[in-house]
Parts: sequence; C-alpha cells; structure tokens
Amino acid sequence: MSDSRATDFRPARPADAEDMAEVQNAIFRAGLRASPVDVELVRERYLDPSYSIACTVAEQEGRVVGFQSLKRAWPGNPYEVPEGWGIIGTHIRPDAGRSGIGRRLFAISLAAATDAGLQHIDASIGADNAPALAYYAAMGFIPYGRRDGVIPHRLDLQHP
Repeated sequence: MSDSRATDFRPARPADAEDMAEVQNAIFRAGLRASPVDVELVRERYLDPSYSIACTVAEQEGRVVGFQSLKRAWPGNPYEVPEGWGIIGTHIRPDAGRSGIGRRLFAISLAAATDAGLQHIDASIGADNAPALAYYAAMGFIPYGRRDGVIPHRLDLQHP
C-alpha cells in the first residue's frame, strides 16, 4: 500500500468490530497469527470498556487498516501479565504494513499509558511473528521470558 494514502486515527467504536476482525483475519491468512477471529471475540477483547485504556483504529479511504489496543491487566488475564501493567496489541493489515501506521498508533497509546499512570506495558508476541518482534523492538520493548511459543516483551515507562 502506498505511503501517500492519508491515514486517519481515531478511537475505535463498536461499529468497527467487523473491520477489526477482518484486519486480524488478514494477518491470519498471511501466516502471522495462530488462528482466525470472529466479531464477538473482537468485541470482547478490544471493544469491551472493562480495563480499557485506549483502542485506536487507523483508516485509509474509510477502510480500517489497523488498530492498537491498550488495556490494564486484570486478574487472571490470559497473557499472565501482572495486574496493573498495560497489555498492548497491535494489528495492521499486511498490505498496509511498513508505512508508519504502527509508530503513529504507538504514539497515541504511549500518551494514553502515561496519562493512565502505567509503569509497564506488556506485548506478548508469537515467537514466529518476525514483523511483530521487529516492531516492538523498534518501539523499545525488551523480551522478559518465554512461554508456549510466545515471547513476552515489556516496556518500562518513566514518569516525570
């Protein structure tokens, strides 16, 4: 996808669930996600306001091409992230990757994390997802363990 296309960023809304699921399913079809998702999973995981700090979509020509979710870790979360940390997930259509969308989404999420007073953010990344591993390393995340094909990464935030 051309870098010349204008990209708009805005908070995700419930009406985005189908488009957000399609973003993740495009990632799955490209072999970069373990399983497909359905709209209900997107609603539950990304659009439910419980523990949500920010969920931002990137649109090009009215089409959602990516999104990033930032939540506060909750008791018993499936990522085994300590309560109170942030949990971030970045999802960008493969045909829209490497165009700066991820960096711009992260700038929005980082501001939200700072406003929320987070000290740490976790990104649990599939060990075989080279683009995601490179992206989070570029954003300053460092690995802090490994479990079941996942490499948890963390970013420690400095507050003034």
